[in-house]
Amino acid sequence: MNDQQHALLSEAQVAAYLQQHPEFFHAHLDLLESMHIPHPSGNAISLIAKQLELFRTRHQEQENQLTALIDIARENDAAFNRMHELTLAMLEANSLEDAVANLSEVLAECFLTDFVAIKIIKQHPNSPLNNIFVDPDDAGWKHFTSELTGNQPKCGRPTLAQARFLFGDAAAEVRSSAIIPMAFTRLEGLLAIGSRDEARFHYSMGSLFLTQMSEIIGTRLISLLQDME
Repeated sequence: MNDQQHALLSEAQVAAYLQQHPEFFHAHLDLLESMHIPHPSGNAISLIAKQLELFRTRHQEQENQLTALIDIARENDAAFNRMHELTLAMLEANSLEDAVANLSEVLAECFLTDFVAIKIIKQHPNSPLNNIFVDPDDAGWKHFTSELTGNQPKCGRPTLAQARFLFGDAAAEVRSSAIIPMAFTRLEGLLAIGSRDEARFHYSMGSLFLTQMSEIIGTRLISLLQDME
């Protein structure tokens, strides 16, 4: 065995021993004061200083992780409260007109939206809310083929044709939107929420929250539509 192999073996043995006996330096504190290891800047620092540096780094990492977890918990709590308000607003509605009014109010206050649209694929000429019901053969539905067939919410900036169909005269003001399909046994259509802020409904937003929103709203609308029949 040459000197280099012997040196490497000795280092490995020392490292293994220290791992198995972490209390070693408790009995040899003087070694800690005299031992030095290289620093990236080129200066030597004591082992104690290095340990403190590592401790501070790990402590900061743990703090960052804790802060991130707290932020997630706050976001989840806020999302739960918003969904609770939405559910109450729908349950308090005794008519389709009430549901639309309550929905517009709670989405504006709790979800920071500027525009709300509900489009139901159905003929209902006797309804005072005739802008909600759209004939199944209406040409406007062709602009939402992917949303309706895929049954997945879509976020981002709507096309001008989509915005006009959903939001009418306010179409030019809509910079971002969430287009949420409603596909239930007794109800099919779209729920759309829009904003003047182009970053409010970004294309990368998750769909689970929006899908849950459509389920709450759709379930209540089905009940109210049955009362109208």
